[in-house]
Amino acid sequence: MEQWYLYILAGIAAGVISSMFGVGAGILLVPVLAIGFAFGQKSAQGMALFIMIPMALAGAVRYYLNPDISINLPVCGMVAVGGVLGAIIGSGIVFNIPAVILKRMFACFIILVGINILVKSFLNRPSKEIPNAEHQAE
Repeated sequence: MEQWYLYILAGIAAGVISSMFGVGAGILLVPVLAIGFAFGQKSAQGMALFIMIPMALAGAVRYYLNPDISINLPVCGMVAVGGVLGAIIGSGIVFNIPAVILKRMFACFIILVGINILVKSFLNRPSKEIPNAEHQAE
């Protein structure tokens, strides 16, 4: 554990990026854990999921307490139920996929998400920034 400070720095970076962009910290944590800290792909994914629980809760509470942001809790609850079911199904599938294939799938996923976000940012530009207007630009 001589790298304890690097683990904390990775967590800080993941927390900042996750809360700033509303993405799962796994986009940052999985590559950092797998490449930077030499954990296996599946271990990195499992660890990232564990790490995200308190991080996501802290970020969600901060967003919820911001009066300029509308959080629809019933929708959040319904999506969360589906997310839990999807996580159970997805983790079962992952256990049967070779790590090298999983790495490639993860890399393709990150690339496709990045391209999608970049393209949409150019196509749907609001005329000016106003609070609570983010849903209008999507």
